[in-house]
Amino acid sequence: MTSPSDPVAALLALEKLGIKFGLDNIRAICDALDHPQDAWSSVLVAGTNGKGSVAAMVEAGLRASGRRTGLYTSPHLIRLEERFAIDGRPVDPDRMRSAASRVLRAIASARARGALLTDPTFFEATTAVAFDLFREAGVEVAVLEVGLGGRFDATNLVVPAAGAITTIDLDHQQLLGHTLAAIAAEKAGIVKPGMRLVVGERKPEAVDVIAAACASQGATMIPAWDGVAAAVATRAGGLASMDAGVSLSLRTPRHDYGEVSLSLRGRHQADNAVVAVRLLEALGPAGLHVPPGAVQAALTSTRWPGRLDLRRLDGGRSVLLDAAHNPAGAGVLASYLSEVAPSGLPLVFAIMKDKDAPGTLAPLLPYARPLIVTRPSTPRALAPEEVARIAERLGYRVPVEVEPEVGAALDAAWRRAGSIGACGSIFLVGEALERLGLPAW
Repeated sequence: MTSPSDPVAALLALEKLGIKFGLDNIRAICDALDHPQDAWSSVLVAGTNGKGSVAAMVEAGLRASGRRTGLYTSPHLIRLEERFAIDGRPVDPDRMRSAASRVLRAIASARARGALLTDPTFFEATTAVAFDLFREAGVEVAVLEVGLGGRFDATNLVVPAAGAITTIDLDHQQLLGHTLAAIAAEKAGIVKPGMRLVVGERKPEAVDVIAAACASQGATMIPAWDGVAAAVATRAGGLASMDAGVSLSLRTPRHDYGEVSLSLRGRHQADNAVVAVRLLEALGPAGLHVPPGAVQAALTSTRWPGRLDLRRLDGGRSVLLDAAHNPAGAGVLASYLSEVAPSGLPLVFAIMKDKDAPGTLAPLLPYARPLIVTRPSTPRALAPEEVARIAERLGYRVPVEVEPEVGAALDAAWRRAGSIGACGSIFLVGEALERLGLPAW
């Protein structure tokens, strides 16, 4: 491990350990830190897609209600600090370094006592950093996005005031299982005795598993759409603006929120908004009442970088960035492009080796005019030449452009048009922002 004199580098060095399921490591570290996760109330958000957006909306609603909040999400786009937000802003680098140092000392202490038998993974260590940061900042409530699965995810150490499962789709099958039921069982591992769980998923194969988990724990399952009346309208601005605003008229069993203009792009955000609203309502019985005005403020003010994230640049150029890294996410992006760019646009694409490249690429090909494939600076990335071959096997008839370097790929796209897209991996989104000198937040 890198010397603790450089705590951030020491954390990043743990990435080489990959993914490891289980709560033993995070429990040992938090024991050595004197249980920081018990210093604040928590909200857990799991799911395949939409969990980051829902977590961000819920945090915004809690903050609008006057509470001091924490938000822990992953992965980051450019800087590690993005994973840890306090009162809606990424933490100061000095504050993060101090927390990282405390966590590294706790790891060393736990190893010395024999409570920690192996080095923790990067995610386990950063989760401990989040817990410690939130305690040190005096956070009242923290919203935690579950990293992978749920049952053995490091965030699952907390006992949440309430939680949500957004959607269940096929992703990370090599780790979570190859059926919706198997993946749902992993996600439902966040259910704790007596908690209230909002469920946005509606496919029976997954819902039945989640319902059984709630019944076994004496938890209350709240199907997000039960008793809800919602109407969605979009205002597409076309390729010139690359924007499509979404209005949501929403009435739940608890309140009529009227019509609100969502700050996040895409019709799918209406589904996420319903889950977020029902989760904010579900926090009331846990002593975290969020008034209707704060709920509405959350829907109209939430930011979530890298997801249908439109950035405008000098010279009239613009780029739509989206971390659509699986088939479901790509379907959402394709739906958005059907509104703002139905005849297509230059599309820069990259994907990781462990992802479903054909399934992710297929929905996007009708809007790729042309497709420009590239490779972010990570060994996990699939070779752009292989991506090009996959596109051809899928029947893409336009010549695919291969630009191994991300900056060159963006430039190639802008030579074709002033408005372009970049998608397929959060690594691509982060590297594109960095190359363009744009902040994530």
